[in-house]
Amino acid sequence: MDALAGLGRQVRIAVVTVVASAVLGVLAGLLWAAISPHVKYVSVDGKIFLIDPESPAVIGTDGRFALITAGIGLACGVAAYLAAGRGNDLVLVAGLAVGGIVAALLAWRVGHLIGLDTFHRMVRAGDRTRAFNGPADLAARGVLVCWPFVALVAYGLLEAIDVANRIRPDGSVPAGDLSGPRTGQHDQVGGGQFDLQAAPTGRDVDGRQA
Repeated sequence: MDALAGLGRQVRIAVVTVVASAVLGVLAGLLWAAISPHVKYVSVDGKIFLIDPESPAVIGTDGRFALITAGIGLACGVAAYLAAGRGNDLVLVAGLAVGGIVAALLAWRVGHLIGLDTFHRMVRAGDRTRAFNGPADLAARGVLVCWPFVALVAYGLLEAIDVANRIRPDGSVPAGDLSGPRTGQHDQVGGGQFDLQAAPTGRDVDGRQA
């Protein structure tokens, strides 16, 4: 029963992580569509063409998506670390990875859908003399990995720092430890240093036969 309860808890953590990421993905898509630069198109016989294929607006759209998703991914990684308990590392890593991918895809599709109907109407009209704005879209699909990648890196770095802080330097003595120096360590006796080592069996400390 304890094993089943633990498994159920792990599943709930993973599901909550993915669902929360998906909700944030929808919001990220709305934000991306709102702040993306306008890319100008013209329609000729039902075919669309960029007015300026070298327009910085195309790169700017990808850049804004990367910044938004990386920023939210960072927040997700930090939030997952702060909310995590011991023993939840693997399930949170899986939730951040899957949730980040789902959220990035949702952000892309939601942002792209805004204004898409108007764009299609302008394409069907086929007025080559009239330029119109296109919906937000990604030219470099590689930026979709920004969200899960940054989330996992943030979580991993914070976890590594936490582990490093829990490990004492080699040979340090914790506060309140009165056990004294370990065998073979130098100690101060009457102002001089002596190596307190055990003599070999049947011999004195100088190695002579007892």
